[in-house]
Amino acid sequence: MDDPFGCVSRQLELVEETLAATIASSVPSLTDIAAHLIEGGGKRVRPMVTLLSFNAFDGKREADILEIATAIELIHAATLLHDDIIDGADFRRGRQSAFKRFGLAPTLVTGDFLFIKAFEFAGKFDETVVRWTADACTQLTEGEMLQGALSRSENVTPENYLEIVQRKTASLFETGAKLGAYLAGDNAEDIETVGRYGLNLGIAFQMMDDVLDVVGQENLLGKSVGMDLRDGNPSLPIVLSLLDGQKAVSQAFRCHEPTESQIRRALDAMENGTVIDRARKFSRTYAMKACREIEKLPSSIYRRGLKALGRSLLDRDA
Repeated sequence: MDDPFGCVSRQLELVEETLAATIASSVPSLTDIAAHLIEGGGKRVRPMVTLLSFNAFDGKREADILEIATAIELIHAATLLHDDIIDGADFRRGRQSAFKRFGLAPTLVTGDFLFIKAFEFAGKFDETVVRWTADACTQLTEGEMLQGALSRSENVTPENYLEIVQRKTASLFETGAKLGAYLAGDNAEDIETVGRYGLNLGIAFQMMDDVLDVVGQENLLGKSVGMDLRDGNPSLPIVLSLLDGQKAVSQAFRCHEPTESQIRRALDAMENGTVIDRARKFSRTYAMKACREIEKLPSSIYRRGLKALGRSLLDRDA
């Protein structure tokens, strides 16, 4: 299997350098807060999708795609800062969250700073690039609002869950993939094909995140398991458990401040039942949908990298 990281490792290193340069500010606290998150690690899956897509269509203007891949990661980083404020998160990527370390107002402003920096890059390009990037940001905010509206609601449905995930997570995967093909100069049909790849990959990625919030290893995740229950987020295992009438999960999910014993009982119920296997199957289904889209593209190491990325997301433990 081709290594999806290895295909674009040099370009990813350049993205890292661009990220570090971009967050430099004349106000040191902005740089410190942004660096606390960005230098804390992360899989860089979104810029990887963008770079692989660009190279799969034999893109030539490397400087352009490096800026767009950086913009995609900046948008993602901004949403993480804002998410940690919304959730009151203590940890992110194995360290104290920016919200807990620096406070609400500075973290909120730094998230805005990163959004602005992202559009500093996207705004250099034509109307299509700006519109697609803005649309992705719009969907991210809509997904966040939908998730909030259904927080701790026993009436949440699988359809609600899928709409949240498509907007909040998958939209940025889809946009990054489309922008890669677009900036490579490819045709509209292939751009839509790789966009569908990104959308399905993003859905699969979030579903696995949801699974790992129940059965993952905390030292690898960099945070406690059960965060979706604590925060009232309707993850896939929770939604499936509610449909099954699982009382321990329902009680913990409905409670605004569930105790650790309630969390533990709910996690045990999900882990010992069928919902984790079912959630994994859903994730695999969407990953395979993504891989089938890639089969329509011309053969290359980068196309194989996109396919390998889809498969690797199913095997991850963090």
